[in-house]
Amino acid sequence: MFTSMNTRNLLLPSWNQVTALAAYWPRTFGLIRTAAPRWTVAWATLLVLQGVHPLASVYLVKLLVDSLVVAAKSGGDWVSVRPAIVLIALTVGVMLIGELLQSMSELVRTAQSELVQDHIRGLIHQQSATMDLSVHESPEFQDRLERVRNDASSRPLVLLESVGSLLQNSITLLAMALVLVPFGLWLPLVLLLSTLPAFVVVVVLDRRHHAWWYNRASERRWAQYYDLLLTHTATAPELRLFGLAPHFQGGYQKIRKLLRNERMTQIKKQGQAKLAASAFAQLVSGIALALVILKALRGAATLGDLALFYQAFSRGQGLLRSLLGNLGQIYSSSLFLENLFAFLDMRPQLTEPTRPVPAPVALMKGIEFQNITFRYPGSQQPALQNFNLSIPAGKLVAIVGANGAGKTTLLKILCRFYDPEHGRVELDGIDVRDLSLDELRRMTTVLFQFPFNYQATAGQSIAMGDLASEPGEEAIESAARSAGAHELITRLPNGYDTLLGKTFANGVELSGGEWHRIATARAYLRKSPIILLDEPTSMMDSWTEADWFARFRELAQGHTAVVITHRFSIAMRADIIHVMEAGKIIESGSHRELLEQGGLYAQSWLTQMQAGSDSTDDVLELTALPQFGNRRLQHVEGQDRRDVNAA
Repeated sequence: MFTSMNTRNLLLPSWNQVTALAAYWPRTFGLIRTAAPRWTVAWATLLVLQGVHPLASVYLVKLLVDSLVVAAKSGGDWVSVRPAIVLIALTVGVMLIGELLQSMSELVRTAQSELVQDHIRGLIHQQSATMDLSVHESPEFQDRLERVRNDASSRPLVLLESVGSLLQNSITLLAMALVLVPFGLWLPLVLLLSTLPAFVVVVVLDRRHHAWWYNRASERRWAQYYDLLLTHTATAPELRLFGLAPHFQGGYQKIRKLLRNERMTQIKKQGQAKLAASAFAQLVSGIALALVILKALRGAATLGDLALFYQAFSRGQGLLRSLLGNLGQIYSSSLFLENLFAFLDMRPQLTEPTRPVPAPVALMKGIEFQNITFRYPGSQQPALQNFNLSIPAGKLVAIVGANGAGKTTLLKILCRFYDPEHGRVELDGIDVRDLSLDELRRMTTVLFQFPFNYQATAGQSIAMGDLASEPGEEAIESAARSAGAHELITRLPNGYDTLLGKTFANGVELSGGEWHRIATARAYLRKSPIILLDEPTSMMDSWTEADWFARFRELAQGHTAVVITHRFSIAMRADIIHVMEAGKIIESGSHRELLEQGGLYAQSWLTQMQAGSDSTDDVLELTALPQFGNRRLQHVEGQDRRDVNAA
């Protein structure tokens, strides 16, 4: 489960690496400007003001110290004290302005942060919804999505903050350097030398952290998975029944211990390196300060000059350390932004046609699968190979077969969740790849075997089947009645306004079969010429199955319907039945015709009848014959009808 750390070079980056990452900066600033244009202008203005502000503060302190020295020498008369009082007032005013700028900056940064993060989340959501189903099903995509969702969504703002601090600190540092030059041209160089080790430490540690974070995406997802299993309502019964909680807790703690220990090791090394860099900076600072004090003792500098130097050098050292730290953060943020933009630059493999063909309003001929060969990504075994199938328009077609025969794959290809390697799918002679994806999917309504249970009101959940048409209450209720869901909804506390599910307060939980009826109503709301149902009665009991199918038969009139099912009580009522095995159609016909053929369908059907019948003499007699006669066929069909009626 655990992957090893990447052993690539984790020292200082090369120039090519830096320039490659710098290519993301203009795009990042463009993204920020798009998300928060006015706040970005305010941010830039405050940067300049806050950059200049420390110079005024430092210089006023020098003037104040010198004026106090003059006042002390003159005996404290009003004429000599008044300039000091004025300077004190100005200093207080400048300090208040600094606080005001800081408050305004926090307001601007907060607003900017919220807008930028929401904008980027929107881009991530849009990209995720656009990508192919095959991409979503790959672990690599999920790892990349994990990286983007966790940190990269906030990194553009971190980059902006870092660049802003870099610019602000640069302005202030330049001012401090101008203050230090009169004390010696060598002082700015000493200032730079004292902070270089800290910069190296920041860059190296950021590269190591990013490599660790990048390579541990899979482990973080495993931890999230175990956390979900231990806290989700859907898993609660099995966790208690099978005593699985300790097993998953152990898995979670094992991964967290690995991540925690590795992170603590990083922090320890980071602390040691920063301490060494800080000690070097303080040593250089002490030497420089001692030299200037000697100069003051010789009378070459005033007490105010000494105060000015101490403030300028100390602030300059802190500013330069921050500035170099900003560069390290910019580099680190760029590493994360590389993931974000790589994700946003992904493109679906299922392409839209350059000139889409208008979709037929209703099918007149039908659906054709022609020489289809398809294998799922990463699989060597084809799910379908040279597959051919015709589904006439206006017919109810059942597809039966064992699990893994390729039945559901047909639906995915027909909806263009995937494209086949070879062959084509046609609707009334039109290749589905020549239709726009939106129009193709508007033509199709699907009830999946395991539909998602939306935490919404009953009415909203049904309306999600066709939000584009803005269905009203009458249309929603009609779909619910067709699906047999109206009665259960009217029994809910607030009817169609009842919140479904227990995730949020005041929600009402439904049984599996009831959830399935809501999903069926959602599918029925979508008035599409093609209806695809994948195991539609798997969650229903036999008491409601017959009633459901009678409703469905009425609804399917004038539509082309394909039902994937394991239940022969459903399949036998279809106009045409296709039997699939190992990705191929091996038998086709009506229920009667397939029984007369005595093939796989007949054998499977008789096995079900034998298991459900108290008297098996006639069934056993039939299995001894290579083919079924009409008399015996009528008897067995009658037995099947009696079974259904009894249910």
